[in-house]
Amino acid sequence: MANLYRDTGVVLRVQKLGEADRIITLLTQRHGKVRAVAKGVRRTSSRFGARLEPFGHVDVQFYPGRSLDVVTQVQTLDAFGVALVGDYQRYTAACAVLETADRLTAEEGEPVLRLYLLVTGALRALAAKERDASLVLDAFLMRAMAFAGWAPAVDECARCGDPGPHRAFNVHAGGLVCHGCRPPGSAQPNQDTVRLLGALLHGDWDVVDRIPNAPRREASGLVAAHLQWHLERQLRSLPLVERKAPLADG
Repeated sequence: MANLYRDTGVVLRVQKLGEADRIITLLTQRHGKVRAVAKGVRRTSSRFGARLEPFGHVDVQFYPGRSLDVVTQVQTLDAFGVALVGDYQRYTAACAVLETADRLTAEEGEPVLRLYLLVTGALRALAAKERDASLVLDAFLMRAMAFAGWAPAVDECARCGDPGPHRAFNVHAGGLVCHGCRPPGSAQPNQDTVRLLGALLHGDWDVVDRIPNAPRREASGLVAAHLQWHLERQLRSLPLVERKAPLADG
């Protein structure tokens, strides 16, 4: 048993395997994405089946296998799912967080500490219910794109680097563009939308909280379009996210 190793991770997804097992995909702190077999977890007698569900933040012990590692011990650190499953908006936003993290980590076993911290931070914020779920999701998506090297330009022109603020946004060009570099068909977002994109990327929540609802919705559309263009496919969970406005506009 000398080959056993431990790590903390977030359960991204689960798949059935055989009659009683599951394949668990986790994003871990030190080993990046790990796919492992959890034996017998679909039986009612399983010691840790309920701990290996999506959104679970767990301490896991693995035994290396030939193709897939095997889960031997699990301890719950944060049961984020308890606070999320009863709130449709937060649940769907959290699903989008997990799917994005899964898509951004194609290689297994490669450490991605920054992304792991982004995921756990987003799930913790969604479960705490202190901020609008759409804003938490968009802030996560902006920072996750920065991790992947895809962050849209928000402070300068994406093409020539001329300092902003700029009023045109073009996904193919890489974000905000100046008047001289603006390709045909570029969007022209609201000035508050431009401010919001920068605040979400830089984590300036004082600015974020002062932005009204309409620019928030516009920013969500731009963030989603930018992410999915770089992923070259649509996220299944993103269209399900409920972008309801807070009760008090501001």
